[in-house]
Amino acid sequence: MTEHQIVSKIDRVGVVGCGTMGAGIAEIVARHGIPVRFVEIDDAAVAAGERRIAAALQRQVDRGRLGEDERDEIASLIQGGTRWDDLHACDLIVEAVPEILELKQAAFERIDAHARPDALVATNTSSLPVMDIAVVTRRPNRVIGFHFFNPAPVMRLIELVRTVVTDDAVVDVAREFAESIGKVPVVVGDRRGFIANQLLFPYLNQAVWMVEGGYATKEDIDAAMRLGAGLPMGPIALTDLVGIDTFLGIMNAIHSEFQDTRFAPRPILGQFASAGFTGRKSGRGFYSYDEPGSSRVLADDDTRPVPDVDLVAGWRTVGVVGTGEMAAGIVEVCARAGFEVVVHGRGREKAEAVAARVSKSLQVLVDKGRMDEEDLVAAVGRIRPTVDLDDLAGADLVVEAVAEDTVVKQEIFEQLNGVVSDDAVITTTTSSLPVIDCAMVTTRPERVLGLHFFNPAAKMQLVEIVTTVRTDPAVVELARAFVARIDKTGVLCGDRAGFIVNTLLFPYLNDAVKMLESHYATAEDIDTAMKLGCGYPMGPFELMDVVGLDVTLAILERLKEEYRQPSYEPAPLLRHLVEVGFHGRKSGRGFYVYT
Repeated sequence: MTEHQIVSKIDRVGVVGCGTMGAGIAEIVARHGIPVRFVEIDDAAVAAGERRIAAALQRQVDRGRLGEDERDEIASLIQGGTRWDDLHACDLIVEAVPEILELKQAAFERIDAHARPDALVATNTSSLPVMDIAVVTRRPNRVIGFHFFNPAPVMRLIELVRTVVTDDAVVDVAREFAESIGKVPVVVGDRRGFIANQLLFPYLNQAVWMVEGGYATKEDIDAAMRLGAGLPMGPIALTDLVGIDTFLGIMNAIHSEFQDTRFAPRPILGQFASAGFTGRKSGRGFYSYDEPGSSRVLADDDTRPVPDVDLVAGWRTVGVVGTGEMAAGIVEVCARAGFEVVVHGRGREKAEAVAARVSKSLQVLVDKGRMDEEDLVAAVGRIRPTVDLDDLAGADLVVEAVAEDTVVKQEIFEQLNGVVSDDAVITTTTSSLPVIDCAMVTTRPERVLGLHFFNPAAKMQLVEIVTTVRTDPAVVELARAFVARIDKTGVLCGDRAGFIVNTLLFPYLNDAVKMLESHYATAEDIDTAMKLGCGYPMGPFELMDVVGLDVTLAILERLKEEYRQPSYEPAPLLRHLVEVGFHGRKSGRGFYVYT
C-alpha cells in the first residue's frame, strides 16, 4: 500500500470519547451493523460510556422503537476500553472529546500514533478550525471534520468539513459512509461554525440582545418565532437547551473568525455562565426548570397574566381600511369572531371584492367540514363594504391595512382622527414603519398602536402588538384582549423597525446570502443544513423565494436604516438578483428556478 492510498470502505469505526456525543455516534454506527470501539481515559469513564449507551438503547425499547433482540445485537457491536492500540483496526476514527482545542490536539496526537496509515481521522468539532486540529498529525490530508448534530442517533445532518489539504478521496469515502448510516451529508469549508452554527447562533445572540435590553420578554420572543416564522422552538428556549456555556464558547469562536460586533456574545450570557445558570442541564437559564435536565418550565414571578377578554366584551364593530390580501384576512378573522366589520375601499367594487374573497375563503372551510354553512352566511352578513370613511364612526377599533408608505398611512390616520369616537382604538398593520409617525398626526397618540398580523392573516396565529412611547397601558390591555377574542396569540414589543420576527429573521437570511456569495456552500446545501440540522420548516433560500427577494431587500434596508449596523447591509448578490427581476416564486426565478 502506498502513502497515497486510503481505505475505500468503512468496516470498523473507532470513537475517542464516550460522552453524550461520542455515545450517540457509537450507537448510530452500530445500529447500521458496523462494529465500534470507543476509547476513554480510564475504566470509570468507560463504564459511564457503556451505561450511557445502554440507557439510550433501553429508552428505545421502552418506546417500542427497538426490540430486545435488536438492542442486544447493537450493544454487542460496541466495545469500550482504555487501550489506544485498539484503534489500529479501525478504518475511521472519530474524535469526540470536549470542545477545547488543546484536548482535541492531544487526542489527535495519540490517534495519529496508533491509527493505520490508510485510516480516515475525523473530529466532531462544532466550532473549532479543523486545520488547527489536523496540524498535530503526520496525515493532515487524511483529516476531515465530521460534525454530527445532537442527538446523533436522531439528527440526520452531518457537516463534512474539508480543510485546504484534505484529499478529495477522503471526502468521497466520508460522504459514502455518512449515507450508509442514514445521514445526509453536506460538504463545507473549514470556517468556524460551518453552515448551521454560523447561521443559527448569531440569530440566537440577537434574540438574547432583545431580552437583555428589555425590548420584549423571553416568552413573547419565543412565541413570536414559533408562530410567526414556523420554527420548532423559540430562540431563548433553544439557548437554554444548547447550554449557555456552550453557546458562549461557540459565539466567541464565531466572533473571533468574523470580528463582527453582532457576533459578540451578549454580556448576560457570560454572567449566567459564571453564575452556573447554564440552561436546562443546570435547571436554570433564561427559564427556570423543575429540576436539572428537565424540559418542564416553571412560571416566573414576572410572567404576564393572560389577556382579559371581558375588557372588550362591549365592543361590537371593527373598521378595516384597505382591500388587499392582508385587509381581507383581517376582515375574515374579525367577522368569524362575531364582530360587525366595516371595510373601507377607495372604490365600491374593491370593497365589495373583499366580502366576496372572504366568502370564498370560508367556503373552503365549509367544504372541508371545518365550518357550518350557517356560520358562513352569518359571518359574511356581518361584513359591510363602504367607500365613505364616515361609516367607520361607530367602530370600537379601526385597523389600517394599506400600502407600506408612511405618507399614505399618515393621511388615513389624519382622516380617521376626525371620524371615529374619542374612545376608539386606532391601529396600523405596518411591518416595518414607525407606528409613532402615524400616532402623532392624531390628537390621541395614546390610543394608537400597531397590530402586525402575518400573512395569510386568516391562518397565521401571531399578532405583534406594537406599543409606542405614547401608548396608554390601558389601551395595550384592550389590544391584548381584542387579539385574544379573535383567537390569535398576541406578543408585545416596542416601536422599532422589524419588531420581533423580522428583526430576527431577515439578518439571518442576509447572512445566508453572504455565505452563498462567498462560495462557502451551495444554496441547496445551506437549505439542507438548516432544515435537517436546526429543524427549520424551510431553508433560507426557499423562504426568501416565497417571501420575495424584493420584499427581503426592502426589509433589510429598513433595518439597516434603523439600527445602522454594518452587518445589516444587504448582500450584493441579493441586490443584483432584485435588479434583474429575479424576485422569487412570483417571478419564476429567485435563488431557484420555477416552472
